[in-house]
Amino acid sequence: MKITLAIFTTLFLSSIVFGQDSKVSSRQLKQQEIDSIFTDSLKTKLQIEYSIYRIYQYRDKSGEHFIVMTENEFECDEKEKCFDTIKAFCYSYKDGIYNLEWNLKDFILQKGNEVSEEYSISFWTKYFELNDYNGDGLVDPILVYGTFGMNGTSDGRIKILVYHKGKKRAIRHQNGTLDFERNTRVDEMYYQLPTEIQNRVQEIMETITENDHGIFPYGWKTAMKNQKLKFDEN
Repeated sequence: MKITLAIFTTLFLSSIVFGQDSKVSSRQLKQQEIDSIFTDSLKTKLQIEYSIYRIYQYRDKSGEHFIVMTENEFECDEKEKCFDTIKAFCYSYKDGIYNLEWNLKDFILQKGNEVSEEYSISFWTKYFELNDYNGDGLVDPILVYGTFGMNGTSDGRIKILVYHKGKKRAIRHQNGTLDFERNTRVDEMYYQLPTEIQNRVQEIMETITENDHGIFPYGWKTAMKNQKLKFDEN
């Protein structure tokens, strides 16, 4: 089942309060705000080279931040738009100065993944979250993106990234129409995340399965409970 960009809607626009002294809030910038804030000159200064897909602003006890999602479109034979590369940037913002906290870049594999050719990659903002899960007053961004193979997401790749205190932990999944094609790899450092974050990631993985955007190997919950770094259907 193919995912179109139309289904990627923002789910986290409201403010969230944790305790009396720590306020966390997030929102998606409107296009007019993007155009007025992230001008051509600022994008050049920040080395933002691809088209901006979405920008999210959030505040936590460490200050104000922007997450900028960008994508590079290219010509393809599909009916929908195709993107061969995506980039995301997280900036802290204070007194008119943007400082890069982290960034990511990924792309379709020119020779295909383990089971299929790939024709596009995109952020899955349906599963994107900006929340403070363990109540420490800091936002822990969760980003999900994936590639599209000859059977859409059914044989593409999925990546789930968690940024905790500026450090990335990843879950990398190869989807497949056949059982033996599917496998999942988990960063060892992922299991050092607070339990609340790990629980939320598992809920997102369940939702991905429910929405037919991915199938994780049988027994994946048990594998993650046992802190397995790789698991498949074998």
